[in-house]
Amino acid sequence: MSISATVRDQRVANIWVKDSGLIVALKDGREIRAPLAWFPRLASASPEQRAKWETSAAGHGIHWPLIDEDLSVDGLLHGESAPV
Repeated sequence: MSISATVRDQRVANIWVKDSGLIVALKDGREIRAPLAWFPRLASASPEQRAKWETSAAGHGIHWPLIDEDLSVDGLLHGESAPV
């Protein structure tokens, strides 16, 4: 009997910010989707500001330097919105 283990890599591979929501692709192939309304700074940012992002926390977070917004993969996986 063999057991196959799935490798989970919760680091950010790519993101897309659409008018309808945030999509975060993880390195293990999963995608996290959340409504943009959960993230007021992203919702009010320009497309140019939304497009400039970088990973943080060794790939376990996302930082938008032009709007000073930070989100964690763990928070997104738990369905947490940005604090108001």
